[in-house]
Amino acid sequence: MTESGEVDFDVVARYLAGLVSGGAGALAVLAHTGRGPYLDAATRAEVIGRAVALGVPVIAGVGGGAEDAAAQARAAAELGADGVLVFPSAGDRVALHEEVWRAARLPMIAFDLYTLPCPPGTMRALLGHPGVAGLKTALLSDAMGCQRAIALTKEAGRLAITGEDRMFGPSLLWGAEAALVGIAAASVEVTAAVMDAFRGPNLRAFEEASARLDRLASVTFTEPMEGYVQRMLWLAAAEGRIPAAHAHDPYGPPLAEDAALFHPAAGGVSGP
Repeated sequence: MTESGEVDFDVVARYLAGLVSGGAGALAVLAHTGRGPYLDAATRAEVIGRAVALGVPVIAGVGGGAEDAAAQARAAAELGADGVLVFPSAGDRVALHEEVWRAARLPMIAFDLYTLPCPPGTMRALLGHPGVAGLKTALLSDAMGCQRAIALTKEAGRLAITGEDRMFGPSLLWGAEAALVGIAAASVEVTAAVMDAFRGPNLRAFEEASARLDRLASVTFTEPMEGYVQRMLWLAAAEGRIPAAHAHDPYGPPLAEDAALFHPAAGGVSGP
């Protein structure tokens, strides 16, 4: 976005294509990092369309804001999305997922988020829903909660997805089978390298790749935590993925640091 909140969809398309060429095997759009809950229906539709045009699986975030999650899911299905990531709600989560399922009949990813963690009983009920294909855990620093969520997901025969930017390598060791992470919104090669190394036979390569990702996470996913979106935008601009004029998050908190932290000339963290 620009500072005034405008979205250039050609920039979006080039950015998404760069993520795919950098190692992303699928695209999650309109999720928390993409500020999906804040975007209007027309913007959401254009973003989904640009992602679908790239020919990789597309997951669209639904819910989490004032708009109806079921209606958003229906629109995503009509536009060709392959699944939806259902933002957690303070109400009846099982009922919400049922509404989304009835509206779109797309595979759903349930979401265990650190700001609104899912109670174990509710999680079991969600994982028993026929439309829930997997669960993303993003508990930030709750190792035991992450381990429990992964275990329950695998016991239910669903896909265990890590969203743990600050526990990425460990979450794979705990059993996560896929990743949907905000830290891959830039330097996607860093995240892809961890996944590749984890699948390979070289433990040292996995350790080194995980350490690189941890260093990146230590300067992007830090307090104020909601500021990570702006930090990832700065990093994406430093890497040339988006113009600097479009590296603005109008929804996050003010930050003490600035974009210079991520500029290579200043010794920043850009790149692997």
